[in-house]
Amino acid sequence: MYNEAENVEATLNQVEKALTSFQGEYEIIVVNDGSVDQTLEILKKVASQNARVKVASHSKNFGRGMALRTGFRESTGEIVVSIDADLSYDPRYILNLVDTLRGEPEIDFVLASPYMPGGGVENVPFLRLWISRLGNKMLRFAMPNRIYTSTGIFRAYRKKVLDSLELESEGKEIHLEILSKAIALGFRPKEVPVVLANRKRGRSKFKLRKTAISHLAFSVFEKPMIVFGFIGLLTLGIGFLIGIYVAYLRFAGELTPGRPLITFALLLILGGIQILSFGFIAIQIVSLRREILRIQKENLELRKELIRNPGSHEKN
Repeated sequence: MYNEAENVEATLNQVEKALTSFQGEYEIIVVNDGSVDQTLEILKKVASQNARVKVASHSKNFGRGMALRTGFRESTGEIVVSIDADLSYDPRYILNLVDTLRGEPEIDFVLASPYMPGGGVENVPFLRLWISRLGNKMLRFAMPNRIYTSTGIFRAYRKKVLDSLELESEGKEIHLEILSKAIALGFRPKEVPVVLANRKRGRSKFKLRKTAISHLAFSVFEKPMIVFGFIGLLTLGIGFLIGIYVAYLRFAGELTPGRPLITFALLLILGGIQILSFGFIAIQIVSLRREILRIQKENLELRKELIRNPGSHEKN
């Protein structure tokens, strides 16, 4: 939560109401991300009256990514659900996500998806919705699993997934970072249809420019050939077309010696080949990154094992 004083009590009441039929124990972790309004004071009051509510607080506003990382670190349950403070997604879907994980042991994390068949959108401003849909369509081609909604906060994870990731993002790009790293480590996602609605109170923190840039950067990072391949083939194609035109002029006897068009065609062809080679190198870097992530996961698991059993290393 960041400056969500208008939403605090209503949000927590709705979440608890949605969980009344939940079979098992649960906790509600609220991260106050450096709010400068009355958010923290209200949270402390609610937490003093409800043992299920735990409050974590930042001294200043870091961003959604840092807030989620704090929430993940504070969580103790076997399943962790993250949801926005403005309840753009109805909390009643929480149990849908949890039940999906409980009912399908082969699935490791669940994504709430308004853009998949069966999902929907209500009263979201046109520009924000258009940017979000366009960005997610672009990301769908970049992601190996062809996911419909890659940027939503509303998700359910098995705790082992989060424990295996070394997360670095502080902003909204954390959703893409989690997705990228989790899939690279072999964890299996599933989408379930939900309805996304516009917030009813408070101000939206949506930032158009930052969101668009992060979507583009992530697409290039995940599938570098999307950019390198397109630009390289385009450059190569133009070079070949100019080359064919030069050859036509040569056989027609109309080619002027020393004409710069010949040099330009050669430069385009060589440049296209060079750009394509950059794309192939980038693919190798992405592959190497996946291997590094697997090694990091193994190191994290080993470190946790040593913390749980400090004497086991000495015995071995």
